[in-house]
Amino acid sequence: MKKLIFFAFFMPSIAFAQLEGSKQLFESPKLKSTIQQHKTVAILPFDVKITYRKQPKGYSLEGNLDQEQKMAKSIQGSMYTFLLRKADEYTVSFQDIDKTNILLKKAGLEGKLDEHTKDEVAKILGVDAVLGGRFETEQTKSDGAAIATMVLLGGIGGKTGTGSLVLTLNNASDGELLWRFFKSMDDSVGGSTDDLVERMMRKVSRNFPYAK
Repeated sequence: MKKLIFFAFFMPSIAFAQLEGSKQLFESPKLKSTIQQHKTVAILPFDVKITYRKQPKGYSLEGNLDQEQKMAKSIQGSMYTFLLRKADEYTVSFQDIDKTNILLKKAGLEGKLDEHTKDEVAKILGVDAVLGGRFETEQTKSDGAAIATMVLLGGIGGKTGTGSLVLTLNNASDGELLWRFFKSMDDSVGGSTDDLVERMMRKVSRNFPYAK
């Protein structure tokens, strides 16, 4: 009976601690002084990686890459929408993502951001800093049709998967990493990209660099 009472009271606390332990935050010593000079920040398409515990029927590398690209733009759009909704709470403005993506395409950087430094990208975009990130998800469903459908509708896949999301902020003049936030999604990564960003930003809000 005593063991039962122990598990009833303490196991939820242990589970909560494990969940919170999956969150990591880095802030550069130069962060506060540097961001005081920032006025405009660009949100980059996210680096997305989709893997499967067991490859679904009809899986193709080309199709998977297409899903990753769609999700990269979808998360970027959700992040921009979230930040616009709360624009009065931040000390900077965020470049329209349509302008960001057009400038990247004109410069030949679309889909090739990993081949360029952050200061190079920021110079092309004409901003003071770039906000980017990486989302990785492993789908555990055997049927890959669900994730393909959800991506097309602005979602992030099925409800049986795990993932991790990283947010980074780099200074424009030297490309230096000023801030990094990591969060693992140990429960469910189902839902829309709006839901994903909302969940993450609730964790970030108190530590987001540009919060007033």
